[in-house]
Amino acid sequence: MRLRAVDGADPAEVGAGLPAALDGVAPLALGFVPGPGDEVAEGTAVVIATSGSTGVPKRVVLSAAALTASAEATARRIGSGQWMLALSAGYVAGLQVLVRAHLAGTEPVLLEGRFTAASFAAATREMSAGPRYASLVPAQLATLLDAADDPEVRAALSSYQALLLGGQALPPALRERAADLGARVVRTYGSSETAGGCVYDGVPLDGVRVASFDGELRLAGPTLAQGYLGDPELTARTFVADEAGDRWYRTGDAGELRDGRVAVTGRVDNVIVSGGVNVSLDRVERAVRTVAGLEGAVVVAVPDERWGQGSAIVAALPGGSASADGLLAEARERVAAEVGAEARPSRIVPVEALPMLSSGKPDRRAIAVLASAD
Repeated sequence: MRLRAVDGADPAEVGAGLPAALDGVAPLALGFVPGPGDEVAEGTAVVIATSGSTGVPKRVVLSAAALTASAEATARRIGSGQWMLALSAGYVAGLQVLVRAHLAGTEPVLLEGRFTAASFAAATREMSAGPRYASLVPAQLATLLDAADDPEVRAALSSYQALLLGGQALPPALRERAADLGARVVRTYGSSETAGGCVYDGVPLDGVRVASFDGELRLAGPTLAQGYLGDPELTARTFVADEAGDRWYRTGDAGELRDGRVAVTGRVDNVIVSGGVNVSLDRVERAVRTVAGLEGAVVVAVPDERWGQGSAIVAALPGGSASADGLLAEARERVAAEVGAEARPSRIVPVEALPMLSSGKPDRRAIAVLASAD
């Protein structure tokens, strides 16, 4: 089947093509322009370009069956109703909002323009009185919480049956603030390769299986992608079969199962060697984000003359560089206690705003360039 190009930034155009795509007709190419040799198997609904936050973007082939299985499992877990689209439909989290709405027979409400607390409240007012749902990234939730002194924003936050939060780790302090305001937050874990979030609050959706192989999380079930368009070698390395013939997706995430719940500890490859010791930058970042004022900080690797490699905190600080020294001292103490002395970050790089991808995730490659040039 030949792919049909669609501007992934235009939710209306994606939404118009979605019902046909779910029926196996006119599969959509989201986030890229297909070439003459880009053909997909029958049953394909979309080919979606990944955000490429830590590597080269890939083109993930998703079947109608995988998208439908994910949307139906979500409805069984959190219920069904009207959805707000606050993310780009060119990414899997935004796309799944349209799929869920289509299967529920409801009309999604589009958040117009740039995401702000005011635009979120305005879009919420347009929704029906029944159960409401939205999918956000942590940075968007932080924007809403910071504006929660506004009664309209606070009322909008608490009016949703569930706010799905994915795309990156959700700092515990952020979730606690949300709960205090009556917001019902559900942490999701997944990727384009799993048709979106497939683990909710640590518990896999119906039909999804999770296992840890040598410390790496792998996922199996009906929501898995078919592979990567035009890259059979990467497909073979990433989607592997076990002895029973079951197909598993290698996530590249380090983690384990604890009392039946999935615990993600970081990326397998996001490790540096500092002073001869392996240091997980994800663990460092989690410790740093427990410091008041650094909840949204990003930790990246930088060259270090003494240790070979080190880490730097890049953060948007309202008080500018004047507050950096005190925050760095507290962060180093926290990291030394929770991760180890060798993992202590070397400095804070204050910025007015963190570089972000259009998906709402931090642009870690751009942030690393900032830190290295500082």
